[in-house]
Amino acid sequence: MDTTFAPAASTSAATAARPRPAPARLDLYAPIHKALRSFMSDTLARLGRMDPNDASDLDAGLAQLEALLAQCLSHIEHENRFMHTAIEARLPAGAMRTAMAHREHLERIDALRDEARALRRAPAAERDARALGLYRHLALFVAENFEHMHEEETLNNAALWAHYSDAELAELHERLVATIPPAENLQVARWMIPALPPVERAMVLAHARAGMPAPAFEAALAHVRPHLDDSAWARLARDLGLAQQPGLVDFR
Repeated sequence: MDTTFAPAASTSAATAARPRPAPARLDLYAPIHKALRSFMSDTLARLGRMDPNDASDLDAGLAQLEALLAQCLSHIEHENRFMHTAIEARLPAGAMRTAMAHREHLERIDALRDEARALRRAPAAERDARALGLYRHLALFVAENFEHMHEEETLNNAALWAHYSDAELAELHERLVATIPPAENLQVARWMIPALPPVERAMVLAHARAGMPAPAFEAALAHVRPHLDDSAWARLARDLGLAQQPGLVDFR
């Protein structure tokens, strides 16, 4: 028998004695935050290249900004209602820091919306300056949110993991997701699925497929497909067991 790859007894014993890493905990923040980071970054870049004196470009840029801000408002509401409530229930004042940041974010969102409306109404001579100001203020908002999301993924997750089991966290997540209307779910999918690594992308969609009518799942896939390159789509189709051709969705 070839024993080339059989470990020596002492090595085996040492391996057995070595502490194994703890299994990863359920992270309710990471996937949606990846979606938001992608949405924020793309919107910031779009405003940066926007021509404020081209009506169609201006309309498209400001429409994407409004969609982002509306998503941020919904995200704040979800975290206040579900995540912060869960933390505070078992660790009083445990979510105070991020709750205070949420109040500041609401003020920033109102200010950005006011700036967008002012840009839309501005005479041509003022649009370049107003567009640059809006872009810079959105950049500051994005920077603040990136830091804020890091705190939630570290401090708030630590609080949740210390006081809740993964089964409880999964139930919390299901209750949160049940409150999201279909149109918002599609928008979240559009930004989340491309932002995830392949294994997580397939896991999220497999879980979604198990809880959705087939036509709704097919519509979600069709909505996401244009935002995945052919390589990513081929991997996803293979992982989900879908027949497919590059650039096409085939549900046979």
